[in-house]
Amino acid sequence: MRIRLRTTGLRLAPAIWAAAALAAGALPAAAQGLEVSAREISDRRPVFGQVESVKRAVARARLTGELVELTVTEGDAVTAGQVIARVQDDKLALQIAALDAGIRALEAQQAQARIDLDRARELRDRGAVPAATLDQAQTAMNVVEETRAAREAERAALVQRRDEGAVLAPEGGRVLSVPVVQGMTVNPGETIAEIAAERFVLRARLPERHARFLGEGDTVRIAARGPLSGGEAGEGVIAKVYPELEAGQVVVDISAPDLGDFFVGERVRLEVATGVREAIVVPTDYLRLRHGVAFARLETGSGAVEVVVQPGGAVDGGVEVLAGLKPGDRLVAWEGAK
Repeated sequence: MRIRLRTTGLRLAPAIWAAAALAAGALPAAAQGLEVSAREISDRRPVFGQVESVKRAVARARLTGELVELTVTEGDAVTAGQVIARVQDDKLALQIAALDAGIRALEAQQAQARIDLDRARELRDRGAVPAATLDQAQTAMNVVEETRAAREAERAALVQRRDEGAVLAPEGGRVLSVPVVQGMTVNPGETIAEIAAERFVLRARLPERHARFLGEGDTVRIAARGPLSGGEAGEGVIAKVYPELEAGQVVVDISAPDLGDFFVGERVRLEVATGVREAIVVPTDYLRLRHGVAFARLETGSGAVEVVVQPGGAVDGGVEVLAGLKPGDRLVAWEGAK
């Protein structure tokens, strides 16, 4: 899995940026000369961010019983409402069976009460029995019907309780942990699985002194996958700056595409702008790397001479030069530079 983001420059070692610049074949066109000057650049600080889910949902058991079915494991993708486990209480099945038997008996009593009521109505119409007999038959019929309705409602409640044994995923996303195993006994409220929602962010923590330089919408450079990886780089945007400091650190959330391809909890190297400063930036055409040492050609009264410079990181417009040049120096392009 690799992050596929828009490539951007990162603070790289001199050997890396020089080799990359020469291999790319897309260096800026060099003029005949360049006067060195200082300009403002973003002062970026390397930090580590951690991939975290914006929201974590917990699927819990709602019934006491045996975990008879468990269909997910760590890393599985689930959808909202998906049945991921099933808890079974054997006592509920026995209670439902007992109610079914009682309802069948009440159905027979109801049929007999209906026959008795019809006979009482017929006899009353002929004046053979008093009105009280008809009232008694009607009351007996009502009692049987109400008793049956109560038993059916009780059965429906037990069936609903039995159906609550199905554990549903409250959110769509990726299963982070499953702290139970099939066959164990669980209680209501016990965690069956923890699910990370599908939206992920990079969460970084910076020293308190950098808090005033951070704002929503600021661009953050994201290094390649893994601290030692040489893969592609990208960028993200600060989506949220939390107002509360944690242990003297400001917490920021950084959004970037394709974070769903990462492991939750994975650490990613970042570069965050923490202000501006003046620096000397030189296009890569005016620098050459030879045996691990960077050189520039400096114009003098007697011609061009090679001087050793100390390069820093890659920035917009070229490479920052930390030492070896000063404002006012005039550089000469190397022969054969494009």
